[in-house]
Amino acid sequence: MTHDHAPTVRRNDDTHRYELTDAGGTLLGFAEFRPAGEHAVMLPHTEVNEGHEGEGLGSLLARAALDDIRAQGKHAVPMCPFIASYIREHREYLDLVQPEQRGVFNL
Repeated sequence: MTHDHAPTVRRNDDTHRYELTDAGGTLLGFAEFRPAGEHAVMLPHTEVNEGHEGEGLGSLLARAALDDIRAQGKHAVPMCPFIASYIREHREYLDLVQPEQRGVFNL
């Protein structure tokens, strides 16, 4: 079995969203992002389209967004409860949140 039809995530700087699409280009969900100063990116909201909940797409979005923020050498400000929860469950991303901010997000 190939994974040619696996959903993909790309950063869309025009819409300030990480967009998750299927192989046909249909938008399945997104994670919004906003610059938070020079060295941080705020993640205020993540949404998976109705009918696609429970498929792991939110986790795919969270991972892609956090990996991209890491690649940029920036910190994450996980205002979105889902993203904060993802970081709690995947401690390898904890270093992306400034130590003094971790308590705010229960990290």
